[in-house]
Amino acid sequence: MRNIKRHRLADEKGFTLIELLVVMIILAILTAIAIPSYMSFKDRANRSAASADLRAAIPSVEAYYSDHGTYTGMTAANLAASYDQSINPSIILVKTAAGTSYCVQATSPSDATKTAAKAGPSAQIVVGTTCP
Repeated sequence: MRNIKRHRLADEKGFTLIELLVVMIILAILTAIAIPSYMSFKDRANRSAASADLRAAIPSVEAYYSDHGTYTGMTAANLAASYDQSINPSIILVKTAAGTSYCVQATSPSDATKTAAKAGPSAQIVVGTTCP
């Protein structure tokens, strides 16, 4: 009888169905926790990218005003050509530029719904909005 038990125990290799199901349930729970966390991290990163791109373009906007005495005629292409070659006209958009006021907005390169805007030289950069 002892030989039979020893022989049977020696031949059993692998995992039982219950053990595999427990592992799969644990993996499903971890995935359910990780995916929403990743998505919110990705959204925050896209909003931050739009804000950072806009912050980088503002010195060029102010340099344009300093050189021309007005914001009229300012475009993202002009800013990229004359002041900062890193300005990407597909990301930075000069919506309005007239006299002593402007509205410039930036869009995240990886998510077009994440934007940041600045409406005028004394305005704050507002994340999540667009120029009117």
